Formats: sequence, C-alpha cells, structure tokens
Amino acid sequence: MGRRRKTPPNLPEPRLFPPESVISIPGGSGDIRLVAGDCVMGMSRLKAGSVDVAVTSPPYNLGKAYRTYDDSIPREKYLAWTREWAAGLARVLADGGSFFLNIGGPPTDPWVAFDVLAVFREFLTLQNVIHWVKSIAVEARTAKRNEVLTFGHYQPINSPRYLNGCHEFIFHLTKKGDVELDRLAIGVPYQDKSNVTRWKAAAKDAHCRGNTWFIPYETIQSREKDRPHPATFPARLPEMCLRLHGLARVRLAMDPFLGLGSSAVACARLGVPFVGFDVDAGYVDESARRVREALTPPPQGEAG
Repeated sequence: MGRRRKTPPNLPEPRLFPPESVISIPGGSGDIRLVAGDCVMGMSRLKAGSVDVAVTSPPYNLGKAYRTYDDSIPREKYLAWTREWAAGLARVLADGGSFFLNIGGPPTDPWVAFDVLAVFREFLTLQNVIHWVKSIAVEARTAKRNEVLTFGHYQPINSPRYLNGCHEFIFHLTKKGDVELDRLAIGVPYQDKSNVTRWKAAAKDAHCRGNTWFIPYETIQSREKDRPHPATFPARLPEMCLRLHGLARVRLAMDPFLGLGSSAVACARLGVPFVGFDVDAGYVDESARRVREALTPPPQGEAG
C-alpha cells in the first residue's frame, strides 16, 4: 500500500475554485495550489484562521502595464478595493499568523505605501517595519584606500528633484502585535567572534539581522523572457519572511497576488503548503512552470 500524501489543512475542495494548477510537494508535505481567479473570491472559500503566513506585493496603482488588471484607477476606488481584500485576508489569517505586505511607490507619489497601510490599520496591528534594500552603496576601507562599493540593482530616475529608489517597505502585520518570531532563522554571524564566547546568547554565532534586508534582484538578460511581469520580488524575500515567522508553525501560506509565483517557489523549496491567486491565467501558468522548475532536481553532477 503506497504512502498517503498529506492534504493541506483547511482548503476547500478543488471544484470550488476557478481553473487552477495543483503541484504536489515531494515528501508528502502538501500541495502548491495556484488559482486563476480573483483573490477576494478565492479567500472567501478558505476557512477563517486557516492561513499562518501571507506574503504579497499588491498592485501599487501606479499605471503599471499589467496584462489584465487596470493599475490606473482613481485612488479612492483603489483604496476601497484594498479594504475589500484586506478584510478577506484578515479573516483567513490565523490568530498567531503573520502577514508580510511588500509595497513601495515612485518619488512622485510617496504616500501610496502609507495610504495602503492605513487601510490595514482597521483590521491588523503593525508589528514590524522592514526595509527591503535592493541596492546599496557601502564605504569600505581596503588595504590600498577608502572606496565606495555598490551592490544590487535599481531603476535610475532621470530627474534632478528625486533620489534613485533603492528600497521598498515590508510591513509585518499580525492580529494583536504579539506573534513571537524565529529571529535567528534568518540571523547573521557575529563580525567580532569574541562575542561568541563572551555572551551565552551568542553561542550559535548568530544574531538578529534587524529590519534592513539586502535582497538584490538577480541579473537578467531579457525582461520579456526572464521576468515577464511589471512588478515582482525575488523568491528570497518570501523565503526570509517564512523563516522569520517560523517554518514549524506554518500549516498553510498564501499570496493573494501571485504574479510570477515567487512566494509559491519559496514554499515549494521549503516544503510549505501554499495557495495563491491571480486574475491573469498567463501569470498562473508561468508560476506553475517556475514551481515545477524549482522542484526539479538538477542533473547529476551539477550544483543545486
């Protein structure tokens, strides 16, 4: 008799969903479920309190060229829609769950991130503010001289009024602001190793990374081929969010705005059951391809 695969908890029967892809995670830990459909409707089919971690980057209403969604609706209408999906997300989020909201905005409209955050204040508590750094310049002293080293990528701004945008926010929201985190799961080693022997808490040679995360985009050759979406984040970002919350406590993760499936790829690699939604069936297909690619072992002899 074969081994019975575990089913992700609190998910409705597949027939309740619009067209979807269901990809099994090796080892029987559950499924990656990618749904072509509206997230408000999709979340309404999930049981209350069934999602332990949600990670997403919603449309910023900046006129991005999505293939299906209109990203240029009036701000009032956009925030009313935000309130609708925020209420749905708050309902399905577990009492001890974490929601990581990635959002930014152009220098000409810096309020958008805070307008969206203000909507969520009605439903959730802001527990942490994390800064996702995409590019950074560091002054470093070498054996020869002092020099400035630049890491990462950014989209240059051709204006004498504004600075290049090298960061976005990740707002960590919870029900009551009292969720304990696995801070050392994404910890960093001590620069001064004497701390390892000096402090009992430093015995594992790791300390809290803090709220500034440098996560650069990978270099790509073709946007149309390698990143066919106007706004996405690296899979490393949701991976760090999941680890910070604590993998042992994640029964189900969710991304209501799936995009190219970075959150799904992170969950596939970590063995975490996942459900994601996107109104664009083409993006869902691309997400499924990327998840399957992430779950495919490299050819023998090649490094993973």
